[in-house]
Amino acid sequence: MKTPQLTFFCELDALALERLFEDASVIDDLVALKAGLSLGILDLSKQRAAVVQKLNAAGVPVIAWLLLPNSEGYWFNANNSAQAIARYAAFKIWTTENELRWGGLGIDIEPDMREIQKIAEDRSKLPSLILGRLFDSERVHKAQAEYIALVAQMRADGYCVESYHIPFIVDERRTGATLLQRITGLIDVPVDREVLMLYSSFFRSIGAGVLWSYAPDAGIIGIGNTGGIEAGGANKTLPLTWDDFKRDLLLAKKAGKDVHIFSLEGCVWQGFLTQLKEFDWNSSVTPPVDTAAKVDMFRQFLRIFLWATAHPALVIGGFLALRWLFKRR
Repeated sequence: MKTPQLTFFCELDALALERLFEDASVIDDLVALKAGLSLGILDLSKQRAAVVQKLNAAGVPVIAWLLLPNSEGYWFNANNSAQAIARYAAFKIWTTENELRWGGLGIDIEPDMREIQKIAEDRSKLPSLILGRLFDSERVHKAQAEYIALVAQMRADGYCVESYHIPFIVDERRTGATLLQRITGLIDVPVDREVLMLYSSFFRSIGAGVLWSYAPDAGIIGIGNTGGIEAGGANKTLPLTWDDFKRDLLLAKKAGKDVHIFSLEGCVWQGFLTQLKEFDWNSSVTPPVDTAAKVDMFRQFLRIFLWATAHPALVIGGFLALRWLFKRR
């Protein structure tokens, strides 16, 4: 079984990014690992462009992970398709002006950062947010069409496009439902490569089971969090230990998937980048079958529920038919 292709996420502001790559060994380690980098485009600054130029010169493949300012929602979602389109246009100008080369583009589809912060400050706003979106399918369909057009433009510009998704999107996709998308603002957009963010640090005791359950559905497995990140409250969860990190890497290999690692800065901070150069990909690993079975069961119930929301007429008709049969008996 082949060794997974590794790509590291990097999500630092311009100053911290400069400091990270002042250490020449970071690029040397990426080259030694034949690894790529998905670089968060938090800004279109000269400092960020200079780092990309360094990586280009060293031959490290760099994916432009497109992001928005916090004031516009940060990640791409149903609320900010217009801003995403404008950001891509500005990104292309910045790329040309600084003669940057990209191995592809990444679009991160997650809930609106502004809404997350509002709900964190006042949880009483959550019910009204959910109720206001339960029947608003038009908002999702409109944003989806705009993102599909944006991806088509990216491909026409010569880029391979990958997406970063919360794993529950694949369960909703299977059922033909849009409930989770309506509530959260997630958008299901076809791309060239789909990365499922199977970060076991976010799920703790069942993290390995979540990874193993969703691995067959992932185009690429995202593992993490290795630390060093604050966006989206990632700093509120304990980062992976080396043993957890090693386990997740070996599970991804056993599943036959390439790996995106969240994040490069966390790996540098914990010394994982150096250890990876001596990593034994042939080490044994025991799949977490029991935990994955529990996750599978949860997913089955989730898909039944989502299917019911997508086919209310069939559910109501079935209920009335059963009621009629019981009455006849």
